[in-house]
Amino acid sequence: VGKNISKKFAHNYYNEVALGIDFTARDLQRKCKENGLPWEIAKGFDWSAALSKFTTLEKTFPVDLDFKLLKNGDKVQQGHSADMIFSFEELISYVSQFMTLKTGDLIYTGTPAGVGPVKIGDHLEAYLGNQKMLWCDIK
Repeated sequence: VGKNISKKFAHNYYNEVALGIDFTARDLQRKCKENGLPWEIAKGFDWSAALSKFTTLEKTFPVDLDFKLLKNGDKVQQGHSADMIFSFEELISYVSQFMTLKTGDLIYTGTPAGVGPVKIGDHLEAYLGNQKMLWCDIK
């Protein structure tokens, strides 16, 4: 459990990572924005956040992770933890200013370039290094 966690201690608050895909219903998002409404329903619908199994991190600093997403076998996203605007420690420190973090809480950290639409029948695969962590079929 942590609240107001200092960046220098934030590495003590995680030891595993997973890959996730947070889907957005762009049609709902657009309608809500046009009407000046909050658009959380465009992010919080059933099955809107796929999550892989977790893997234990080697505690090296900075965290050194390569990841990619394939859609129907084509690479559509690729990134590295060094490319993140904010480090894991900065994110944990920031978020913990506003809410108490507890074991099991998830922080989706953002996404590299390549966000795009998916359609029924698409197959997605997410990799951490060369290890396939997540796969799903859009139905």
